Amino acid sequence: MSALFELPAQTPVQPGTSHGAALLEGLNPRQREAVVHAGSPLLIVAGAGSGKTRVLTHRIAWLLAERGVHPGEVMSITFTNKAAAEMKERVDALVGRRANAMWVSTFHSMCVRILRREAQHLGVRSAFSVYDADDTRRLIGLVSRDLELDPKKFAPRAVAAQISNLKNELLGPEDAAERATNEYERKVAEVYRVYQARLHTANAFDFDDLIMETVSLLQRLPAVAEYYRRRFRHVMVDEYQDTNHAQYVLVRELVAPAVPGAQPAELCVVGDSDQSIYAFRGANIRNIIEFEKDFPDARTILLEQNYRSTQRILSAANAVIARNPDRRDKRLWSEQGDGEKVVGYVADNEHDEAAFVAQEIDRLVDSGEVRNSDVAVFYRTNSQSRVFEDVFLRVGLPYKVVGGVRFYERKEVRDALAYLRVLSNPEDTVSLRRILNVPKRGIGERAEELVASYADRERISFTAALRVAAEQPERIPALATRSQRCIAAFVRILDDLNELVERGEETAEILEAIYARTGYTAELEASEDPQDGSRRENLAELVTVAREFAGDAAVADLALAEAGIDVEVPEPEPGVPEPGSLAAFLERVALVADADSIPDNEEGMVTLMTLHTAKGLEFPVVFVTGWEDGVFPHMRAMGDPAELAEERRLAYVGITRARERLYISRAMIRSSFGQPNANPASRFLGEIPDELVDWRRSEPERSAPVGRFGFGKRAAGNVHATDRGTWNVPKASMAPTLSLDVGDRVNHDKYGLGTVVASDGAGVRATVTIDFGSSGTVRLMLIGGVPMQKL
Repeated sequence: MSALFELPAQTPVQPGTSHGAALLEGLNPRQREAVVHAGSPLLIVAGAGSGKTRVLTHRIAWLLAERGVHPGEVMSITFTNKAAAEMKERVDALVGRRANAMWVSTFHSMCVRILRREAQHLGVRSAFSVYDADDTRRLIGLVSRDLELDPKKFAPRAVAAQISNLKNELLGPEDAAERATNEYERKVAEVYRVYQARLHTANAFDFDDLIMETVSLLQRLPAVAEYYRRRFRHVMVDEYQDTNHAQYVLVRELVAPAVPGAQPAELCVVGDSDQSIYAFRGANIRNIIEFEKDFPDARTILLEQNYRSTQRILSAANAVIARNPDRRDKRLWSEQGDGEKVVGYVADNEHDEAAFVAQEIDRLVDSGEVRNSDVAVFYRTNSQSRVFEDVFLRVGLPYKVVGGVRFYERKEVRDALAYLRVLSNPEDTVSLRRILNVPKRGIGERAEELVASYADRERISFTAALRVAAEQPERIPALATRSQRCIAAFVRILDDLNELVERGEETAEILEAIYARTGYTAELEASEDPQDGSRRENLAELVTVAREFAGDAAVADLALAEAGIDVEVPEPEPGVPEPGSLAAFLERVALVADADSIPDNEEGMVTLMTLHTAKGLEFPVVFVTGWEDGVFPHMRAMGDPAELAEERRLAYVGITRARERLYISRAMIRSSFGQPNANPASRFLGEIPDELVDWRRSEPERSAPVGRFGFGKRAAGNVHATDRGTWNVPKASMAPTLSLDVGDRVNHDKYGLGTVVASDGAGVRATVTIDFGSSGTVRLMLIGGVPMQKL
């Protein structure tokens, strides 16, 4: 175990200096309270747009400048790398580059740092790989195949989700086996056990392991826990409402007393239960709601003044979220004036809805009021983006879909990264098997299985078995001579590339060598597929990314040297990759989150994204679409009060992303599974006061599509205030298409044969819950054209 953390000598700024006063300038009274609070745990309930990042950064600066805290004693945890980088930049601007000694990172980045440092206690090498969701599914697929499980019943994606849920609850394979109540759960526990063993053999952790293993480390080894508790005397957690059980326990472990009777670390959490929208990822809203129960001496400060939106937008958000039960009462307010009314629109169908959005964006841009990049279109599910893309393409409106195929998820990029990961961690079985025959080099599935079987039989890694096949083929007699030669050639390529790594070549040069020596780019260049041209460009872009990454570290050091700044930076910690190195590059790529891929959008493009992705962002103009029961709120939430409350929080988040203009729209008829469905207006619409909304259209009417945007002129009067609040739907279309009772058998076009297990509501609210066997249990609305027949 390493020695306890010792702080370098420093001369802190004395309390009461003019610098300290400057840190409080421009803050409102409650923000100042949060910045200067000392002693007891602190809960900052930060409403949307209330300046929480400013409060956090000024609090950190206050700790350093006014309370004599050393930067190395501060840990600040955020949920995205983008947020962490912004926080570092802001603190640097306030107190200078000595803040570099702080740990400001995501939960996962922080855990990777701890695990690399303490690798000797975990039985792994510090250069372990971090498996993302795709790697996890790939390995689980291999395990399931080896266990001869039905791939339809035990789909890798579903099994991976089950294992992830277990890890988020800090339950290991043995716990899963003990808790299993049926054959499916017992098989999942078996997959979990073998999967963990394979991860260990590959010297790898998956994302959920990062937190679970760190918690286990702190709980198993008191000396390790004491080290980190003595070191980090100030722990701050942003977006606390989004923490899951494992993250909650990790925070509790970090701020516990270093030894019995010692003063615990000072904990400050920031969050808003009204913005807790990630229950489907395991987030537990009780963590923030019961913070004062967990820490009875805690101080709570509410931030209600909003600096983002106009008052009408905030009043709409307040009105919707006020309907949620058991919430802490707070009302957002702004000094920015009332602003424009919320604009409402009822479309004939989803195509008409998209056309209205396109027309309105075009009008705003043509008037010079906004740029395309000022506009965002939100929807509840990814599938809703298609119709907007169709219409935007037709009218020539530039757009970018956030949440599509991300750069690092493209096949050619993942292939290149797999080569790098094998060079960094030769035991990485998933990455090695991915590139074994990429590009094609004559190593077929049978040869791969023979090597894998030999590895299992001899209890060695796949990497070691591959080298046996290359150098001692007689030990695997069933291996064809041609396959053996191809394997030997592949091993030689890896050995040659590894020499570049050992010489300390930059990652960009290693990548270019991979492309050339493996024949990857040559294969793409010889292809007549036009898609392969863009694939070559993506590989070139990855080289650019690697060069920029190496350059960032060098430029930072150069800038400090030129400025003559002597920064107190701790010695490199054991296992932590050198800045700019291959290992550091792979770590950065592995820990990129969804929100980190959202562009700053200076390209003049409208941004399309789901409401969940929109969390933490803001735009001058926002369109929130699909306000229909069964769409938003989502169908699965209709009969569950807890899920319905989360959907309402999602509406609150969507509304509060808008700074100046907010549009809400719904479609009278929306196609689902190829069938037109007439969904009733979202119940959330009725919660927005009429006086806040300007209904542009409320009643459907037939009109010939004309002009650029595909709809004709409306009859006079249908956009006036007399229509406000009336969301009329043709009565005939609202009748349930089926009458079902518990026990009835049905056949659904998508889910197949099923049995009705529950029936709720009547008329437009009629829903049934149907058990479709291996396809799962699904709740369905009965209005509109349901693609299902009663048997």
